[in-house]
Amino acid sequence: MDDRYGSDVLAAGWRERGVKPVPQVPAEVDLVVEVAADGFCGAVTKVQGGTVELEDRLGRRRLFPLGGGFLIDGAPVRLTVPAASAQGPRRTASGSFAVADQRARTALPSRILVEGRHDAELVEKVWGADLRVEGVVVEYLQGVDLLDDLLAAEPPSARRRYGVLVDHLVPGSKESRIAEAVARGPHGRHVRIVGHPFVDVWQCVTPRALGIAAWPEIPRGVDWKTGICRAFGWPHETQADAARAWQHILSKVTTYRDLEPALLGRVEELIDFVTAPAG
Repeated sequence: MDDRYGSDVLAAGWRERGVKPVPQVPAEVDLVVEVAADGFCGAVTKVQGGTVELEDRLGRRRLFPLGGGFLIDGAPVRLTVPAASAQGPRRTASGSFAVADQRARTALPSRILVEGRHDAELVEKVWGADLRVEGVVVEYLQGVDLLDDLLAAEPPSARRRYGVLVDHLVPGSKESRIAEAVARGPHGRHVRIVGHPFVDVWQCVTPRALGIAAWPEIPRGVDWKTGICRAFGWPHETQADAARAWQHILSKVTTYRDLEPALLGRVEELIDFVTAPAG
């Protein structure tokens, strides 16, 4: 005799019978999904610590827990951690393809010189892997005013080039006058001086990465870093306060996307210059 009610409704799993399972989809970079709860739609930028970061078409980024609650083409999905093999070639923070099992090369004679410790730390965080593969060392110059002394002590050549990154390289500035003098001088052929237009390298971190609309305007006559810390409500009395502020800013940088194009292009230009074959 047929059982018109089917099997025992109290048996384990009876609630799931007839329910279509939700597909599990690896949260690979650039996968576009919609958040069912509020309609936020964006592309996956990273997966870390049980969360997925999405970036919408306006550049806004938000974090969500991995799992259910997402839609692809209107259909529910569960986002999972992508397998290492499914992510394709790994990229460095600068966007370059990572070289597997590549040891750092012996340092080249050529160097990239930067004006401050913060500049050096930012370059290392984004381009460090690339520079080690190329064998390029980044050195702290302490100020573009000291460049002439360095060039006199260790003159550049076709095999020992210097790429120099400076802050606030705009027409009429002290930095631009020094750069022009070096270019006209005896070492100009083997020295490339480039820079960004910002007062300080802090501003090379995009406001979006910091979750702000724009960097505050600091009046003339006020120390810029002190003014920034004060505007954000951060401690600003000592050098240690400025150092802690910078570490907070630097922590927001994970890839080249968190930096202004005005810096990105200049650093890439210097890497190309110091690694070009001698000729």
